[in-house]
Amino acid sequence: MISTFANPLKFMNATRWVGPVLLGLAVITLGVGIYIGLFIAPADYRQGDAARIMFIHVPAAMMCMGVYSFMVSASISSLIWKHALADIAGKSAAPIGTVFTAICLITGSLWGKPIWDTWWEWDARLTSVLILFFLYLGYMAIWSAFETQQKAARAAAILCMVGAVNIPIIKWSVEWWTTLHQKASIRLADDWREKLSKPSEIIHSELPEPFLSPLLTVLVGYGLLFGALVIMNMRAEIYARRAEVLIQRRYAEEDED
Repeated sequence: MISTFANPLKFMNATRWVGPVLLGLAVITLGVGIYIGLFIAPADYRQGDAARIMFIHVPAAMMCMGVYSFMVSASISSLIWKHALADIAGKSAAPIGTVFTAICLITGSLWGKPIWDTWWEWDARLTSVLILFFLYLGYMAIWSAFETQQKAARAAAILCMVGAVNIPIIKWSVEWWTTLHQKASIRLADDWREKLSKPSEIIHSELPEPFLSPLLTVLVGYGLLFGALVIMNMRAEIYARRAEVLIQRRYAEEDED
């Protein structure tokens, strides 16, 4: 498996149909999850219909951190083990993570207006997520700021690894500081190691079942969508680099003639 995702040729052969299949599954899963969350799940007894936005917001918040963690892993692989596809994986994931982060910020603001009576608050959680959004933008900008792919990949990987310190800040900001943002409603049980034989008890949720099921369904849909898009982006990047190499060879041959 590792050799498949470290070799461009093997990766291209192995993922020829994976992207479209994952995309189809993502559309179905997201459609089901969003429909249940917006039209079937009951209104919250405190927040009313405004709470329905959590079915979009919470999974997006999880994904924006998850995608960045994926990029950090890719950056480590690129810098330390020199995996041929690591920098391509990070570059391909960045736009997707940026969109998830934007969705998180926008839906959070839409939720905050009726609940907090403000579109934005310089809350620890909100501010750290905004910083994450700028990290994504900075990472993508670096790829366009250098003359060679090698220099851009190294600089982007270093920035990504430095920015990784923001992920635990986002995660634990509501625990470390007094904030308006509520604490996590879904988390690992305190004794999760003792419950490994009972997977259903590893995750502790304060959400009732009518809310938890569509939220997790949307999260799975987001994950499938990420998998589909990152594979498609990687394949497109590999094709683009192959085309660039062929063009350079053609120019070199013309210069020799």
